[in-house]
Amino acid sequence: MSGVAIWITGLPGSGKSTIADALKKANPNFIILRMDELRKVVTPEPTYSDSERDIVYRALVYTAKKLTDLDHNVIIDATGNLRRWRDLARNLIPRYIEIYLRCPLEKCIEREKKRIDRHSAPEDIYKKGAQGWPVPGIVAPYEEPLNPEIIINTDKTSIEESIAIIGKRIRDL
Repeated sequence: MSGVAIWITGLPGSGKSTIADALKKANPNFIILRMDELRKVVTPEPTYSDSERDIVYRALVYTAKKLTDLDHNVIIDATGNLRRWRDLARNLIPRYIEIYLRCPLEKCIEREKKRIDRHSAPEDIYKKGAQGWPVPGIVAPYEEPLNPEIIINTDKTSIEESIAIIGKRIRDL
């Protein structure tokens, strides 16, 4: 039996890190892989180009695959704005759950302005997007999942309810 990988995807500010932290608290055996932390190691001066994003996301998926092969449970905290990266994880990792955090863009922007614990995420991301930076949902596309195992509307669902929904799905694996 291999470990499970849970990819939490959604726009910046949709609640990915908040849900990942709460899920880890409820399931201490999980390892959180954060794209923003990985990016600082792989590309310390990121350009956010398409080719750079592809390399970094492939590295993230590879890391999750190797950890699950060793029976570790993994939470992937990453926007994953293109479906092909999430599909790669789905195709490589036997026990995979995709969680889409749906949240109105306006609410994501509001949350980003108030963010205290950044988890290495860039500051003022939506302000940068308005200036032309390749921010998913603003300049870069965000391809919503077609068939995620779970969809959570984070503007309407509490963290506690979200963790209960995810916990039930994990137990049903």
